[in-house]
Amino acid sequence: MYRVTVQILPKEGVFDPQGQTVKGALEKLGFEGVESVRMGKLIELVLDVKGEQEARVRVISMCEKLLANPVVESYKILGVEEIS
Repeated sequence: MYRVTVQILPKEGVFDPQGQTVKGALEKLGFEGVESVRMGKLIELVLDVKGEQEARVRVISMCEKLLANPVVESYKILGVEEIS
């Protein structure tokens, strides 16, 4: 079995209202120098597959079909680890 961690974020240049709200809140709390905030998702999947390559291929397919909106979001596989 493999644990795969995926990060999904708004694409560069896409308006991120949640990120803007957090940025404004940080400024109101006195945190200076925050230039931008992008809010996204961190997804952890545990897959029963034969190898790391198969885990990566399956997660890419999952991201492209469901987990990420390809119009406004990008995804990145942060890690693949074999677990028992």
